[in-house]
Parts: sequence; structure tokens; C-alpha cells
Amino acid sequence: MEINCDQPIFSMLSGSGSKEMGGAATSPAAITANIGSGISSGECELCVEHESEMNWFCGTEQKLICSRCAVVGSCQGHTVTPLATRVTAVRNQLVDVCEKMQLQALRIEKFINQTLTAKEQKLQTAASKAREQVLAQVNAAREALEEEEQRLLEEIQREEERVEQCLLTQRAHWSQALASLSQTRSHLVHTLTHTQDAQLVTSVQDIAERVEEAEGVGEPCDTDQLNLNPGCSDSKLLRGLWSTAVLLGPKAYGSPYLKFDERTVSHLLSLSDDFCTLTFQKKARQSLPYDPARFDCWPNALGSLPLSSGTHNWVVDVGQSGAFKVGFCYASMERKGSGNEARLGHNAKSWVLSHYDGDYSFCHAGKKVPLQVVKRPQRIGLLLDWQSQMLLFYEPDSSAVLYSVTQQFSAPLLLACAVTDRSITILH
Repeated sequence: MEINCDQPIFSMLSGSGSKEMGGAATSPAAITANIGSGISSGECELCVEHESEMNWFCGTEQKLICSRCAVVGSCQGHTVTPLATRVTAVRNQLVDVCEKMQLQALRIEKFINQTLTAKEQKLQTAASKAREQVLAQVNAAREALEEEEQRLLEEIQREEERVEQCLLTQRAHWSQALASLSQTRSHLVHTLTHTQDAQLVTSVQDIAERVEEAEGVGEPCDTDQLNLNPGCSDSKLLRGLWSTAVLLGPKAYGSPYLKFDERTVSHLLSLSDDFCTLTFQKKARQSLPYDPARFDCWPNALGSLPLSSGTHNWVVDVGQSGAFKVGFCYASMERKGSGNEARLGHNAKSWVLSHYDGDYSFCHAGKKVPLQVVKRPQRIGLLLDWQSQMLLFYEPDSSAVLYSVTQQFSAPLLLACAVTDRSITILH
């Protein structure tokens, strides 16, 4: 019989680690000799089968037994231990558990009294500092906005007064011219209807002088000087704050319904099944049906959703494309031929951000504005605000504005793209 005193009580209780009695079995005399190590007879129950004290413990069946049970009884060959040894092991392990619980309780108490208390104090300090920081930033922004508001209102007021003065001057000038012209005309009409023939032919010099005076009045002309300069309300600060608020707002991207119109896609491009990706084809597609909406020379494609109100924001994934254009155009833009009228950014009907040969530029009406781009963007954002008639290009990851333009749009706009290297994709 094998006596195991070092086995943890929990593995004993679960029955794990039990061993069967092998050839080196303990003799009855050895078991009897170990009885003295058990507990006293007054504390032990009697075995029902053998009427002996149950001062042994069977680890296999997890029960108290007598010595005869271990030798000739039902627990023969099981792992058994003297009851006193078993009790000692259990008590020692309970002592260890209690000590561990006491140490854990001390750590918890220390955590409550020291760590959490210190955290509460740090929390108050950190929260107070955070509030101060927020208030300082908001106050700084508020002061800057108030100053900018005052500057813009004063600028608008000055521009309004200038235009009003121009209008008053023009009104006074042309009212006087009108009176002079009416007087001259009345005089000539009177000469024509009331002057005798002989006298009329001798009044040619006077008539010529009055005609010359009337011709000197000139023609009225509407000029930009008679209109409020839209630049008087332009503010880089306000534009930046407004665009940031829109770009970081709940609607990061635009309508999920915006896709490329298949009818407009050039034969130099292929369109994905979801109508969102344009890929440049080194070999042009053949046998495409004629469509008046399709670009037949330039690698262009237009969006399917016309825009004529509200605020719209989209992102185009340009990936590693080395040559592309993204922007907007009128639906009336020419689609046929290789002239500038069908070339994005080279006519008055299109506004695009262009990337070619490593350079970025804004293109409109054949004019290019070079752009300083610090890091090559993987995506280009487009923001159109119809109310303010503003078009803005930005880098989505940093919300940095690449270029913005204010234009009086006269017709609905369509998303316009071109690509001559790899692919670009509308993101939703």
C-alpha cells in the first residue's frame, strides 16, 4: 500500500493522483503499526464491516476506512493515508489558504486606502486641469472668432458704403446725363418741327454742336465696381473652422448613392461592378455603343448624382495612382473631341484637383494653381457647400485643406474624375 502525505488536499478531494497498490504492497503488520499515528479511539468511528476504528483515509474513494478495509476489504490496493496524517495535511493547507487570503486582504486594504485615495486626488487635479484647458481653448477660439467677426463686419460695411457711394455717383451722373440728353433731344425736336426751311439750313452748325453734345453722354455700363465684392466676407479662419466642423461631424462621407454614370465612362477606362472604381486601360475598350454622354477622347467619367443644394462631402481613394483628376463640372460640359472643352480643368465648366508627374495643382478654365502637398495623400476629400458656393479639396486623414475656391455656380454640378494610371474609387 502506498501512503501519499504530500499530495494537496484539493487533488486528493478530487481523487486525482491516486495510485493502485502494486507488487510492493504494504503488509497487514505494517498497516497495524501505523495505526498508532492515527487519532485516538475516542475520536474515531467504527467500521461497520470490520468493527474496527476508522483511523485511515482512502484517497481513491475519498472516505474514512479501517486498517482491515485497506488490506482485505473494499479499499484493497487503493492509496490510503493515516487519518492523523491526512488531518494534519488538511489543516496545514487550510493554514496556507488563510495566510494567502490574509495577504490578499492586506493588499486590497492597501489598494483601497492608498492607491484609490491617491487616484481620487489625482482625478480631481487632472479633471480641473482638463477643464481649464478646454476653457482656455474655447476662450481663445471665441476671442479669435469675435475679432474675425468684427473685422469681417467692418469690411462688409466698408464695401457696402463703397458700393452705395458708387451707386449714388452713378445715379447722379446718369440722371444729369439723362436730363441733358432729354433737353437736347427736346431742342432738336423743336427745331425739326418749328423751324422754317430757310432758317433750318442755316442752323446746321448749332444742330451739329447739340448732336455732338448728346453723343458725348456715352452709354451706361454695368461694372464689378457696382457690386459687392464677395471677397469682403472671405475668411480663412472661418472657412477652416466650418470645414473642420463638417468634416469631423457625424456624416464623414456623402451619399451612398453617388456612383459613376456608366454612360459617361470613356472607352479608355473600365468601371467596376459596383460603379465606384475607375481603372485606366492601356488598351482601349472596343465596340462600345455610341452615347452622347460618353467621353470619346479624354479618360473622363462623371458622377450619377447632380448637386444643386445643400452640403456634400465625398472621399475618393486615389491609392498609388500617379495621374488623376477629381472635382466637379457642369452637366453641359462637352463630351466629344480632343479639345479643351472636353478636358477637365481646361474650360470654364470644370473645377478639378490634378495630380500628374508628382505635382498637385488646382485647374479651372485652363489655369493651374500649384499646390504644396507635404505628404502624398492616399485619399482626396471633396466638400461642396451650395449655399456659400464653395468647393473645397482636403486630405481626409488630417482634415488639412488642400485648396478651396468660391464660385457662383450657375447650374447643378456633377462629380468629375479622370485617371491615366491605375485606379481611383469613390468611398462610402
